[in-house]
Amino acid sequence: MAVPDNNNSKLTIEQPQSMSDVLTNSSLRKVFLKSQSENTDGVRMSRMCTDNKLISIYDDNIATVYDAFQNGLKESGDKPCLGYKPSPDKPYTWITYREVSQRVAHLGSGLVQLGLEPQNKTCVGVYSQNRPEYIIIDQAIIRHSMTGVPLYDTLGVDACNFIINQAELTTIFCDNNDKVSSLLDRRKQFPCLKTIIIIDQMNEKNRNKAAEEGVRLLQLEDVENLGKENPVAPTPPKPNDLYMICYTSGTTGTPKGAMLSHRNIIAVFAAAQEFLKNCGSKIYQDDVLISYLPLAHSYERVIEALILAVGARIGFFQGDIKKLMDDLKELQPTLFPTVPRLLNRFYDKVLTGVNSSKVKKFLFNMALKSKTKDLKRGIIRNDTIWDKFIFRSVQQALGGRVRIITTGSAPISSTVLSFLRCIVGCPILEGYGQTENAAVSTLTVLGDPEPGHVGPPLPCNMVKLCDVPEMNYFARDNKGEICIKGPNVFLGYLKDEEKTREALDEEDWLHTGDIGAWTPNGTLKVIDRKKNIFKLSQGEYIAPEKIENIFAQSPYVAQVYVHGDSLQAFLVGIIVPDAETLPNLCTKLGVSGSPKELAQSPAVKDAILKDLIELGKQQGLSSLEMVKDIYLHPDLFSVENGLLTPTFKTKRQDVQKFFAKEIESMYDRATENIRS
Repeated sequence: MAVPDNNNSKLTIEQPQSMSDVLTNSSLRKVFLKSQSENTDGVRMSRMCTDNKLISIYDDNIATVYDAFQNGLKESGDKPCLGYKPSPDKPYTWITYREVSQRVAHLGSGLVQLGLEPQNKTCVGVYSQNRPEYIIIDQAIIRHSMTGVPLYDTLGVDACNFIINQAELTTIFCDNNDKVSSLLDRRKQFPCLKTIIIIDQMNEKNRNKAAEEGVRLLQLEDVENLGKENPVAPTPPKPNDLYMICYTSGTTGTPKGAMLSHRNIIAVFAAAQEFLKNCGSKIYQDDVLISYLPLAHSYERVIEALILAVGARIGFFQGDIKKLMDDLKELQPTLFPTVPRLLNRFYDKVLTGVNSSKVKKFLFNMALKSKTKDLKRGIIRNDTIWDKFIFRSVQQALGGRVRIITTGSAPISSTVLSFLRCIVGCPILEGYGQTENAAVSTLTVLGDPEPGHVGPPLPCNMVKLCDVPEMNYFARDNKGEICIKGPNVFLGYLKDEEKTREALDEEDWLHTGDIGAWTPNGTLKVIDRKKNIFKLSQGEYIAPEKIENIFAQSPYVAQVYVHGDSLQAFLVGIIVPDAETLPNLCTKLGVSGSPKELAQSPAVKDAILKDLIELGKQQGLSSLEMVKDIYLHPDLFSVENGLLTPTFKTKRQDVQKFFAKEIESMYDRATENIRS
């Protein structure tokens, strides 16, 4: 079934492969676009699976993340591996694969010399932003079969304390003094912690504080030197050994430690590479990835493991997301994994620039119309006359060499997706998955022009839909809860059998809690969420995220939260207006003022509410799914203010508490209006 890969490993990245050769291939169109998955008694598999066998290993000899790096070392030896900017005014500096390997060996030996047992049940914490040392630390940990446990600020103090205690972390790596200080201040809440290893230069205050708390505070460089002087032979992990315990913050409750094995990670990246190869564009040794999405999450881990396996390069951002565009321009990556939130910002920024001039807008729309025609035929390219004169500046903003963009973690508007595919001139692949299945279980096919779905299953897993009768979703109608089974599905939650049983059934199917629908060509749509449903007072079930995804398509909406409960007969909403489009709306309405004043304007609120109702009608929402009132809030929900999870999902309970007064006021107002 696979389409032969006729490309050699010396592909010149400066001239990205034209998709037209692949997309006009009749075999590919037949196999991948018209019928993208095989259906056997309701269970769907990728058509790339040979003899119905799922992929779980890469190139027949790479079965662990340790193997992946060793293969990259063999392939690329003295070639660049990890890049970083020593300071904002200096260019990227690169560490070779061989240099990384030496540091990994030294650090791993140093950890064993410090007393850490080289075995799988030894858990080591990593509390750091993305940087080269993160990869070195990770490889040093698994070199001796230990298990990594990522920590990150946005989990919150209580969640972080919980993780340290549950995973029994005796040793934690920190990137800076602020994180060290924070851990030392809370030392009494996790007595298991004995050693902190800092990447940056430690300060005297932390040195003294650590001594007072009885914690061994060491410099990363010193641990490497210890290992260099006292080398220890590696004890490589086995495929089913734990690779990492990835804590999911969730939108409610305490974090759950998803136990991911080496096999889980390898299965996904091996399947993704096979998938891309069959679509005509695998990952090459010459590729460059920009690393800025948190390495604490499985999505970025899978991607970087694949990059290392093929011997390609990883360039790290400076650590400031506000400077990401500067990093993109300088690094000139060929691979750009991202999330809808950033793509939406990029889309808004492009439109703002276009709308600044009537001439610009006219030419841009003419170019977009032409490229959209190509897109509908499955042709995505960046070498047209429109690219040269209209879209080149947009493409240069991403570095000028991006050939594949991937997005996931949240839905993305079909309008935004098609728009960016045209102007950026490269495939934008939308994936679906969660931490528990090592990040990705489905992925859109290169050359599929249709937005609004997340593609067929990857060849590492099967997908089926299960009945959810309380929401009127039934598998016989090709709708139901998305369930996943395969070598990428996690081992369970650390020390939590009850939650594990809720997620994994007796046949090892992972129940995601998401509601999906199969399209006629075998691709998956995510249409609803099982867990975030509630009843209104009249007994009708409401799925707020479905409504939010529709309302988010309004040009005036940056963020939206829809609220309802069993004591009320209708819905209300919290809206954060879009800062880019709000000024134009206010000009039309003859309203002016600060963002806070505009949010309090009845005229602005009424205009946005009217737009939401019209949008809801167009998208087929019932009267019960319409909001009766909204509150405009001038500030974005964010990870920092506690209203978003680290993966940018709305923390529904926290939003509800934060806006409790506004919600109560809306219900009171709306009730009075109904009565009158």
